[in-house]
Amino acid sequence: MDKMKIMVGLSGGVDSAVAAWLLKQQGYDVTCGFMRNWDSLTNGDILGNPTLDHAICTQEEDYNDAKNVADMLGLPLLRVDFIKEYWDEVFTTFLEEYKKGRTPNPDILCNKYIKFDSFMEFAHRQGFDYVATGHYARIVKEEGHSYIHKSHDRNKDQTYFLSQINRNVLSQIVFPLGEIDKPEVRRIAEELHLSIAKKKDSTGICFIGERDFRQFLANYLPMKDGDIRSICTHEVAGRHTGVLYYTIGQRKGLNIGGTGPYYVIGKDILRNELFVTDEAHKEWLYSDSCLVSGMNYLCDIPEELRCTAKFRYRQPDQPVTLKRISEGEVLVTYPQKIASVTPGQQAVFYTGDRMIGGGTIDVVYQGEEDLMKKISVEMYE
Repeated sequence: MDKMKIMVGLSGGVDSAVAAWLLKQQGYDVTCGFMRNWDSLTNGDILGNPTLDHAICTQEEDYNDAKNVADMLGLPLLRVDFIKEYWDEVFTTFLEEYKKGRTPNPDILCNKYIKFDSFMEFAHRQGFDYVATGHYARIVKEEGHSYIHKSHDRNKDQTYFLSQINRNVLSQIVFPLGEIDKPEVRRIAEELHLSIAKKKDSTGICFIGERDFRQFLANYLPMKDGDIRSICTHEVAGRHTGVLYYTIGQRKGLNIGGTGPYYVIGKDILRNELFVTDEAHKEWLYSDSCLVSGMNYLCDIPEELRCTAKFRYRQPDQPVTLKRISEGEVLVTYPQKIASVTPGQQAVFYTGDRMIGGGTIDVVYQGEEDLMKKISVEMYE
């Protein structure tokens, strides 16, 4: 009988390398694929500024690492460019959201449009049955349906970033690392003498790597400094370096003197002002409900459901109630109140280990009032 053909997204990191080895050990016919999603020079030319970045591209270094791993494992490696797709579907959306003063998550967009869409289509055209990645997550099959479940390693669980995948492709996805933890992955890599066994995990945004985020973003959204105002005194507490670059709940990098800490609670894009509160008035950080739009459902749910939610990666599960408002919208309530629920970020929902899906936080409420508008009224009345 022919082996099942599987294409593994090989990123140049330790997780995808061990994922490829595990699949080979399990008897799959494995081919590796390296995705090139960003070109500093090309994307600079698009904006008429070809000198944005002449540093060695980290993606080229990653490709060399991926090639070395594939050779050591005796696996073929294909290289495929999704630069245009990434620009059109991920980066453009990323910039538009930032212009609105929101905080988008490009890694979620990359998984939705690139890894589990464009890359999957490429794999199918090449005759592969499955696509695999090094994500820490599990695919669980029940009664003929496939669902995403949290990984065995809860410290590394990455299901949050997979919330926008099309449910129709789940049966064609394999997550080899779902049942093991990170120390075991490192141990396997070292035992195999892989060149990337001790390579640090990537902590940068997928398309810019480890470069300074604000400096990178300034190439596309120029910085303009302005006032930081305290909601406690209504007075200027400091100066920001660009209101678009701050997120709700942020307390580091504000450069406000005096007693602290201070927390970002809102922003006014038109006035170019950032709003903060101090420790004694942290109630301005808290909301008790939010409207989530663009819902992507990974399983069927009733009109109203008690479940848990993550409003940001690594946040402990929060008990919430979902109520459908329309096809793509849900009202999420949490009477215990939660801090720093941020417009533009993803809300991701679970029942136990199973991920229900997720969507974009649109409006955050305190009581029945839009919290962002309530803050603006307080500041300018």
